[in-house]
Amino acid sequence: MTGDDAHGPALPERDRAVLALEARSWPGTGAKERAIREQLGISPVRYYQLLNALLDDRAALEHDPVTVNRLRRVRAARRERR
Repeated sequence: MTGDDAHGPALPERDRAVLALEARSWPGTGAKERAIREQLGISPVRYYQLLNALLDDRAALEHDPVTVNRLRRVRAARRERR
């Protein structure tokens, strides 16, 4: 198999991990930032850069439509306030 499933390209493991972290609820910012560093080995700034790019990725939408659509709504609302 080439890494593609019936719906298109498979989402890389790192991207799946980013979405999984974002789908969780967190008791506070510190816990989430700690998890980002420990589980993904990246800075929170890089995490949010990757996450923002995933919101425009069809494979990410297919992998976790609930999380991606929720974050798209949040992003759109923030853009409207600007």
